[in-house]
Amino acid sequence: MSQDWTEKYRPKGLRMILGNPKAVSDLTAWAASWDRGIPEKRAVVLIGSPGIGKTSAAVALANDMKWDIVEMNASDQRTGDAIRNIALKGASFNTFSDSGEYMDAKDGGRKLVVLDEADNLFGREDRGALPAISELIRNTRQPVILIVNDFYELSRKSSVIKSDTIQITFMRPRSTEIVKALRKIAENEGVTVSDDALNRMAENSNGDMRAAVRNLESLALGRSEISGEDASELSDRIVKKGIYDLMNSIFREKGAMKAREMMRDIDETPDYIMMWVDENMPHEFKDTGDLMRGYERLSRADVFLGRVTRRQYYRFWAYAGDMMSSGVNIARRSESKSYERFRFPSYFMRLSRSKGIRSVKKGVCHKLAVMLHTSTARISGDVLPSVKVMMRNDPELARAMVSSMGLEAEEIAFLLDAKIDSKAVKELSGPPAAEERTDRRNKPQTVEKAVKDVTPVQETKAEPPKSQKNLFEF
Repeated sequence: MSQDWTEKYRPKGLRMILGNPKAVSDLTAWAASWDRGIPEKRAVVLIGSPGIGKTSAAVALANDMKWDIVEMNASDQRTGDAIRNIALKGASFNTFSDSGEYMDAKDGGRKLVVLDEADNLFGREDRGALPAISELIRNTRQPVILIVNDFYELSRKSSVIKSDTIQITFMRPRSTEIVKALRKIAENEGVTVSDDALNRMAENSNGDMRAAVRNLESLALGRSEISGEDASELSDRIVKKGIYDLMNSIFREKGAMKAREMMRDIDETPDYIMMWVDENMPHEFKDTGDLMRGYERLSRADVFLGRVTRRQYYRFWAYAGDMMSSGVNIARRSESKSYERFRFPSYFMRLSRSKGIRSVKKGVCHKLAVMLHTSTARISGDVLPSVKVMMRNDPELARAMVSSMGLEAEEIAFLLDAKIDSKAVKELSGPPAAEERTDRRNKPQTVEKAVKDVTPVQETKAEPPKSQKNLFEF
């Protein structure tokens, strides 16, 4: 079976990376600092949209520096234990190369630890990953690269990722650079491609070099020549313009018909696009009259979307699309324009961020329900707020709860309303003091016992109840 072209023509060195000279220069300088010992910033974060060369740059850097690679991506199990066993151990000790040669870090035999899609950590499958990543960044003795699409999503969960790393942003390559690379690949494969076909493939890729190479490979299958007409087959499968182009056409360019046509070229539903328009309109329309007219058109679009839902008549999508594109475009009458970056809808961001929090909350409620012999619904509605207050205000009770319930770092951070790598979370999730360990071995401490010890009122009870009761019966 022939090798996939995206792997076959993956850059072998950083000089082959398309565009991004500043990013390549910064990455090279960081790698060179390891020749002088362990640098102050032991990890870098490569930021950018998919397909623009972040992973290729990491592999190319390893080739240039003659480093071995330890890689973990989204398809691997990335729990805290998995990262410690693979990435952290790989970043702390010497190793053997693929050929069996001993590699001593003192002699430059380093390994590059790569965590791909490091911002995609969700739910119980990746439980404990963030503390392990923070530990890796602080304690690694080998170079580490984190590859992310959304740096904010990762950095907001851990201050270490923002303060103890170097952030390098990769931009989309220009169409001319993609055309040049595609032409070279076609020549190596013995395929003749017209300039029109190359330009169409580059434009349709929307800056995604990986997609452009795959399109070239698919068109070259069974052909020795590719014409512009052959490349036109791609127009039905690939979105030529992205959502940012549509927002620019609606808010910052004149031409209602152009905005309307671009709306129809975008492979997104009107309700999704309406979220974008709604999020960005207050920032784009500074004039009160423009804002009033814009929201009036957007409200009409919402009426048509409501009719689609009620009647299941999807032709109303066209009317909704016209109102939120050309309608909003002609609502502007002032000349003032914004030059800020368009904002991603905060509604979707809140849903994404709360997914992991909801999972942690569910685990905490389950553990409390087992401990207190009640339902998770009652824990969530009545008990959890009080437990969070006690955890923050009573360190002794907090330690007892962590010990008795087996709370993990994410759960401790949730109860304390703190970041996962904060000092308070580390003190509670770290190894207990020697005397506490001895006391637990002799007599296990429960949450009920800890509550009784720190609550003077309960010490005045003359007789404990004969039958086991939960907290809600007192």
